[in-house]
Amino acid sequence: MKQISIIFLILSTFSLVAQAQQTVTWSEADRKYLLENLQRSRDELIKETKGLSKAQWSFKESPDRWSINQVVEHIAIWELLMTHSIGIQLRDKPHPELSKDRTGDSLNLKFIMEEKQHHSLEYTKPFSYTIPMGLNELNSNVAWLLKMRNESIELVKTTSQDLRAHYLTGDDSNTHQTYITLFGHTDRHLRQIRKVKQHPKYPK
Repeated sequence: MKQISIIFLILSTFSLVAQAQQTVTWSEADRKYLLENLQRSRDELIKETKGLSKAQWSFKESPDRWSINQVVEHIAIWELLMTHSIGIQLRDKPHPELSKDRTGDSLNLKFIMEEKQHHSLEYTKPFSYTIPMGLNELNSNVAWLLKMRNESIELVKTTSQDLRAHYLTGDDSNTHQTYITLFGHTDRHLRQIRKVKQHPKYPK
C-alpha cells in the first residue's frame, strides 16, 4: 500500500508539472491589446496617406531623407520580414519554459517610444535610396502593407495558440512581443511621415 501511495504521488507530480507546462500565459487582455494597436496604427497610416498627390508622396525634406512613399515601402518591407518571423515562431512547438529567462514587454515598448534615430538594415531600405527594391509605388505600397496587416489582425483575432510561448531561435522576443515591435515600428515611421508633412516646403 505504501508503494502504491508513492507511485500515485510521483504520477500526480508529473501530471502537475505537465499541466504547468501547458498553462496558457497569453490572455484575452493581451489579445485585445494587440488588436487595438495593430488596428490603430493601420488606421493612422491610412489617414496620413489618404489623398496624397504624387508631389506629396515624392517630397523629401532633403536629398538624404526619405519621401513618404519611401517610408511606406520601408514599413511594408519590414512588415514582410516580421510576419515571416512570426510564421516561423508559430510553426515551431511552444516553449513556455523559456519565458522565465526572457525579457518582458517593456523592452519592446521602449523601442516604440525612444526618439533616437534607428539605422535601417540595407535590405529594408526603399527603392532609389541605396538599392533597387522598387517593389511597389505610392498607393500600391499602402495596399501591400494593409494586406499583410489585415492578415496579422485576423490571426491575432482567431488564434488559439499561446503567443507568449512561441519563440524564434536566438531571439529574446516571443510572438506577442514581436507583434508589439511590429506595430511600434509603424508608430515610429508615422512620426516620420508627420514630420515630412510639417516641412514648410511640403506641397499643399
